[in-house]
Amino acid sequence: MEKVQTNQAPAAIGPYSQGIVYKDMVFTSGQIPLDPVTGTVVGDEIRSQSEQVMKNLAAVLEAAGSSLECVIKTTCFLADMSDFAAFNEVYGGYFTGCPARSCVAVKALPKGVLVEVEAIAVKNA
Repeated sequence: MEKVQTNQAPAAIGPYSQGIVYKDMVFTSGQIPLDPVTGTVVGDEIRSQSEQVMKNLAAVLEAAGSSLECVIKTTCFLADMSDFAAFNEVYGGYFTGCPARSCVAVKALPKGVLVEVEAIAVKNA
């Protein structure tokens, strides 16, 4: 197993890594809309937060030798399901290959953000 670490995505805010590579598989930790440089939350509404989450997720995948195109499954967490349609629009712009997905509402997310996304991917061929 290999830990994934990149300065292009927010540092872990707890005892975990940004991702793990195991053989040809990449497992990312959930990405929230933090600016990787300042560590502050980007945006105060679902669209801007979702954009930052996707950028962070892409950076972790790239550091692991993968990409958004290689994602086979995502798990998405929303603080409010009324944000589902707006989130879906942003998500669809990044995941054109339509990987398998679960999307659930949760009571709260770290730092009070509106969205978190984790992914399972294969490494680039």
